[in-house]
Amino acid sequence: MDKAFLQECLRVEVIGGRDKAFTWPRAIRHAWRQPKRRFLFWWRIASYLYSSGGKRTRKIASFINRRLMRKYHTEIGLGAKIQPGLNIAHYNGIVVSIYCEIGKNFLIRQNTTIGIKQPGKNDAEYQITIGDNVTLGANCCIIADRIKIGSNVTIGAMSFINKDIPDNTLYYTRKENTIESQSQ
Repeated sequence: MDKAFLQECLRVEVIGGRDKAFTWPRAIRHAWRQPKRRFLFWWRIASYLYSSGGKRTRKIASFINRRLMRKYHTEIGLGAKIQPGLNIAHYNGIVVSIYCEIGKNFLIRQNTTIGIKQPGKNDAEYQITIGDNVTLGANCCIIADRIKIGSNVTIGAMSFINKDIPDNTLYYTRKENTIESQSQ
C-alpha cells in the first residue's frame, strides 16, 4: 500500500465529500470530531503500517488493531485489501478475514463474519473476493476458502453465503417463521 492510496482512503472515508481535497489536519479533525470515523482512520493507518513496514512498524500496527478490536468490537485483519469507500454501519461483532480483497464502496452491518472455512491450509489456497458497490445486511455470514461475490450485489440480513454470487444480484436466504398454538 502506498501513501497516495492511504490518503485517498482517508479522503473518501474520513473526510467525506468528493470535492474536498486531502490534508492531514483535515483528516485528523474529521476523525476527532466524528467518532464514527475514528475507527476507519486508525484502521487505515494500521493497515498502511502493516503492509509497508518492517518488524517494528508491524508491531505498532498490530497494537493499534488490538486496541481497535477492544474498543469497537470489530476485527478486520490487517492483511485484508479493501479499496476506498469502506462504510461500517454499526461497529459491533464484525469479523473480516485477512484473505479478503474487497472493492470500492463496501457497506457492512453489525454481527457480520467474512472468513475462511477450513484453517490450516497454505495461504495461496484462500481467496475471498468481493466486488465494488456491495452491501451486506446485518448478521450475514460469508464462509468459504475460495469465493467470489460480484459487483453491485446486495445481500440481505441473516444470509449465509458459501457459493459465488454473480454481478448485479440481490441475494438473501429464505427464512420461514411458523407459529403453532399449543393445545392444553
